[in-house]
Amino acid sequence: MNTALLISNITLWVMVGGLSVVVLALARQIGVLHERIAPAGALMVRSGPLVGEAAPVVAVTDMNGRKISLGAASERARSTLVFFLSPTCPVCKTLLPVLRSSGRSESDWLDIVLASDGDLEEQKQFISEYALSDFTYVLSEALGMTYKVSKLPFALLLDEEGIIRSKGLVNSREHLESLFEAKERGVSSVQEYLGKL
Repeated sequence: MNTALLISNITLWVMVGGLSVVVLALARQIGVLHERIAPAGALMVRSGPLVGEAAPVVAVTDMNGRKISLGAASERARSTLVFFLSPTCPVCKTLLPVLRSSGRSESDWLDIVLASDGDLEEQKQFISEYALSDFTYVLSEALGMTYKVSKLPFALLLDEEGIIRSKGLVNSREHLESLFEAKERGVSSVQEYLGKL
């Protein structure tokens, strides 16, 4: 009886040791895979003005009646993120906290403009429901058509001179931050930067 118990305990400990080695090997492989996976930037769209070109200047009026020339050189020498959204876009709504956070963390160099089109009352309700009155919010169909925005959420980063530095479909924090990273690195997208490595 004691011999059988001793053999079973030894077998059990050998199996536990073997499983521990397998778990450590798998954990290492996960780390290696994580290093190999490149960050996914905002999905570049080929339509509309290209990155590196001067942005078309579009005169718009925000929801507070203030006139703005989007695409013109910034009087305050700041970059502008134009974020196209809609009250009916669920992904846009999930990115609102990310925009708030980015607005705070990048406040020394970045202004954020939310852009939409459609029914004025629906937009006012959207602004009220999601507390968006802190943002510059414009309602302009011409703006989306000028920049050839066909899908939402879409973001466009203009530098202080009105040059398009990055743009693309933005579905996550990582996508949004890739626009800032592309501007900082002087490339049109994170994918272009990784291609140079």
